[in-house]
Amino acid sequence: MSDFELKHKTAAKLSEHVAYKITQCLKFLLNIFYGRKYAKRAVILETIAAVPGMVAGMFNHLKALRRMKDDEGWIRELLDEAENERVHLMIFLDIAKPSWVERTLVLLGQGAFIVVYSMIYVLSSKIAHRVVGYFEEEACKSYTEYLDKIDCGEVENVAAPKIAVDYYQLAANAKLRDVVVKIREDEAKHRDRNHSFADAYENQELPAHQH
Repeated sequence: MSDFELKHKTAAKLSEHVAYKITQCLKFLLNIFYGRKYAKRAVILETIAAVPGMVAGMFNHLKALRRMKDDEGWIRELLDEAENERVHLMIFLDIAKPSWVERTLVLLGQGAFIVVYSMIYVLSSKIAHRVVGYFEEEACKSYTEYLDKIDCGEVENVAAPKIAVDYYQLAANAKLRDVVVKIREDEAKHRDRNHSFADAYENQELPAHQH
């Protein structure tokens, strides 16, 4: 764990402050419902995290079709991000085993976030990607806390779910801790990539079809 860096991009511009505030509101709502229930909190976290890549991928796909220009790999990357987050959700559904009430809450939360995030993306793609960058910063913090709780014995280090073993090609005797480390690495990549997407909008360093 010592080689993992918890990064934070300090909000300097108005758009960054707006994105950070949106993220803090999401974090506040998450804490109200789940606080220290790490596995169930992760279910909600990953449900929300699986939305932006798909929404951004769709909008960039439609933009590329309209402008008849190459997307330079953005669409594939965004859809891969969505797929990765969806697998995280499947893993934590296996660990947390939410009740039907919690599953209903997840569905409602996802539905609301799809609408809100789509509106943000249409109004400002830059802010939308910055929101995800900040959201993934919080995810990295959350998974670091999760690892601390596993290490101190507060959360049982159970056997890794089969879906996680297969997806990450882990050893057959892998534990929950091994899975959380891998998931945190994924979130760090998404954090850095979405901040760089936001920077690309900021600096107008976009694929040809978006100029």
